[in-house]
Amino acid sequence: MPRLGVNIDHVATLRQARRGKFPDPVYAALLCERAGAGSIVAHLREDRRHIQDSDIKMLRKKIKAKLNLEMSIAPEILKIACAIKPCQATLVPEKRKELTTEGGLDVTLNFRKVAAAVNKLKRAGIRASLFIDPDKDQIDSADRAGARIIELHTGRYAEAKNIKQRNKFFNQIEAAVNYALSKGLTVNAGHGLDYANVRRIAGIKGIKELNIGYSIICKALYTGLFKAVSEMRKLSK
Repeated sequence: MPRLGVNIDHVATLRQARRGKFPDPVYAALLCERAGAGSIVAHLREDRRHIQDSDIKMLRKKIKAKLNLEMSIAPEILKIACAIKPCQATLVPEKRKELTTEGGLDVTLNFRKVAAAVNKLKRAGIRASLFIDPDKDQIDSADRAGARIIELHTGRYAEAKNIKQRNKFFNQIEAAVNYALSKGLTVNAGHGLDYANVRRIAGIKGIKELNIGYSIICKALYTGLFKAVSEMRKLSK
């Protein structure tokens, strides 16, 4: 059974809508940890649209689970990562106008920069992971860049319009997992996974960790809303 990594970015997204203190992503991370999450994932974006520097520092101090910092290869972010020293740093592509990460990092195209970032993280004692598409060329490039962990992008599988497409993308992911394992890489997976589509991916032998955030935070809104309203109703009588 893969370990579950929970991405808490969208807790911070709600907080930043008012630039307030609540909801607190660190408190959310501790709840996820208590519920069985093996790692906590947080993306420190260059534009700081949700997770803030202070969140990463506090997460590093408070949680006992693995802290997986998603990040770009921008020098400023690399410097922060090397100072805070998360357990793992996952390098992802980042565009300022995108709503969420739209695809895997093109390691082949950006090989020198990615390899330099991986080397810098490793010298700081941080495990380096690369978020890539389920593609043999990208896996080969990740291996040559020195990363020993990859996270396969499952977005196309999750967003498939029909069964035929979903089967096609699932087979690509399964083949990529087997190929990466043959090269001695640790394989994680994530993006777009939810309560309806996760079981099949979780069944692929060899995947170490599934990283999921948005669907969990959405589900939590429903499962916790009744209790929250009931408690407020009692207090306001």
